[in-house]
Amino acid sequence: MDGLPYLRAGSGPSFVLVHGYLGGAEQWRHELDHFSNRYDVIAPNLPGFGAAADRPACDTIAGMAEAVFGLLDELAVGDFILLGHSMGGMVVQEMARMRPQSVLRLILYGTGPLGLMPDRFEPIATSRERLLTDGVEATIGRIGATWFKRGAEARGYRLVTQIGACARRPAAEAGLGAMAAWDGRSALTSLTMPTLVVWGDADRSYRWPQVETLWTNLPDVRLSVIPGASHAAHLEKPALFHSLIEDFLSEPATAENAEDR
Repeated sequence: MDGLPYLRAGSGPSFVLVHGYLGGAEQWRHELDHFSNRYDVIAPNLPGFGAAADRPACDTIAGMAEAVFGLLDELAVGDFILLGHSMGGMVVQEMARMRPQSVLRLILYGTGPLGLMPDRFEPIATSRERLLTDGVEATIGRIGATWFKRGAEARGYRLVTQIGACARRPAAEAGLGAMAAWDGRSALTSLTMPTLVVWGDADRSYRWPQVETLWTNLPDVRLSVIPGASHAAHLEKPALFHSLIEDFLSEPATAENAEDR
């Protein structure tokens, strides 16, 4: 069984999009369409999720990071812009820590530096108990509703529940355990690449203290807050989401970062 399944479109600098818990590459269709006229956009499916549901699950965030690196190495992608959402934001922080020389720019979207997620809509232990009792499909239906201001009535809700239902229970359980065991706070000051933190102001998974920790500890950071959006802001307000990323990517590299490359 070769590498991770992925979606890819466009040409130019490589732009890698990493999904979160119970996500998949299909959630990035709008981003592939939007950015593919300027970038080589690559969206992997993490092991056990989405189109990679048949792959063995990873039980650590570092293992997920290595799996994405494995795909990029197969594709001979040497350096890249890196975006991670939610659990994927933890994965890309690990990737940036492991190979900082490969990450041209970093985008941390709807995520934080601590996997236990203080003040999350429910503790991870509760999510695990409900997963074991209710199963994956019911879990994504329940959790996915918290990702939108309008809950299950939101435009993107059906998409995230379809993608999430593809995951197998061992992967869903392993993902919760991987997040609970991960703490990236000590590495933040070493992530010196230009970084954008994007956060919906109604996000019920990652509250402001998590975002503030990123904002105040990353050395070269910008913060963009999307008003009236929750955890899936790229589906709730795609035009604004895209414009914030475009603005960040259009900034010239500083002399210091240019020398580092």
